[in-house]
Amino acid sequence: MIIEIRKAGFVNKGAELMLYAVMQKIKERYPDATLVMAPTHSNASQPFHKFAPLGIFPKASLWRKGIQFGRLANFIPKNLRDMYGLVLDREVDVVLDAAGFSYSDQWGVSRCRELASSSKKWKRNGTKVILLPQALGPFKDPKIQGFVKEWASNVDLIFAREEDSYRYLTDITGEKNKISIYPDFTNLIKGELPVEYDSADKRVALVPNYRMIDRTSKEESEAYLPFMIQCAKYLVEKKSQPFVLVHEGENDGMLARKISEAVGGIPIVTETNPLKIKGILGSCEATVGSRFHGLVSTLSQGVPSLATGWSHKYRRLFDDYGFSEGIISVLDSEEEVRKKIDLITKDENLDSLKKQLIERSQVLKSKSEEMWAHVFYHIDQKNNKK
Repeated sequence: MIIEIRKAGFVNKGAELMLYAVMQKIKERYPDATLVMAPTHSNASQPFHKFAPLGIFPKASLWRKGIQFGRLANFIPKNLRDMYGLVLDREVDVVLDAAGFSYSDQWGVSRCRELASSSKKWKRNGTKVILLPQALGPFKDPKIQGFVKEWASNVDLIFAREEDSYRYLTDITGEKNKISIYPDFTNLIKGELPVEYDSADKRVALVPNYRMIDRTSKEESEAYLPFMIQCAKYLVEKKSQPFVLVHEGENDGMLARKISEAVGGIPIVTETNPLKIKGILGSCEATVGSRFHGLVSTLSQGVPSLATGWSHKYRRLFDDYGFSEGIISVLDSEEEVRKKIDLITKDENLDSLKKQLIERSQVLKSKSEEMWAHVFYHIDQKNNKK
């Protein structure tokens, strides 16, 4: 059986964590399956040199100007394709699309148009297509709505992560048995604390996200760095031993340096392995963050956290954990910010809050396992027809 993993990859640590989470479940259930990905150029989400060491094979794929030139590989003799491990699109049995936040007005028409085109072809070929996105919508653009209707009709299963995504989709498609709500499935994968990591002086993590500057309103964008510095200053004042964790690349690193310098040089931790990032976050007493999968990693491990985010998915994540008070705005007053930080750092609050988060985490992990059971049921149907 050949299974393609789409959209999860190496564009950010959340996407990479989704890739590892998908691979883990597929290998557990189908140890002999061949995993494939469509290569991208070296700076995009799925470069060959990054996925090949994981044992993933390349699929012949090259989209240009809305045309799939990868079909030209159909003319390459099979023995030559096999020499280079090249898989054709028509040879794929199952497509698992683990997109992050790809299908939305925010990212324009092209991504929904491509999925509509590809899913039509997959349906014709008898390929099972299962969507596992991090978030969906909103879809207000009439052109995008048309493509959404197409791909929603063509695919076999769609898992929305929260009520907003579900509503954005079903407002266009109507409610369907194939569309359901299940939580972010990276809650199932375990983190790894780096061997050399010393957590003794790193109790509260600040996790900046440059998207809070380039994806928000002018007012919020300008307020973000001062807000993070304000949080850091209060944590230093409380002797909470804060540090800054760089979850992504250079832009997050730049924010980390500015936050650290503004409060006297608190530690900065940079880690490139998403499993180790999850391990570090799990070792914290609390976090203040803006990286979505960083927040999934903390809450799913029972670590009290505050979030400020640029999408509806942040609020819904905290609703899932019964901790809506953990959402904070960069425009909140200093008094409100301090109250929120006290909420996750004061001793009298922590035991009950941690207990609540762990209880909710267990429920959500059970739901994630239930989601995978649905996925495997549909994949097994495909196998049984062979």
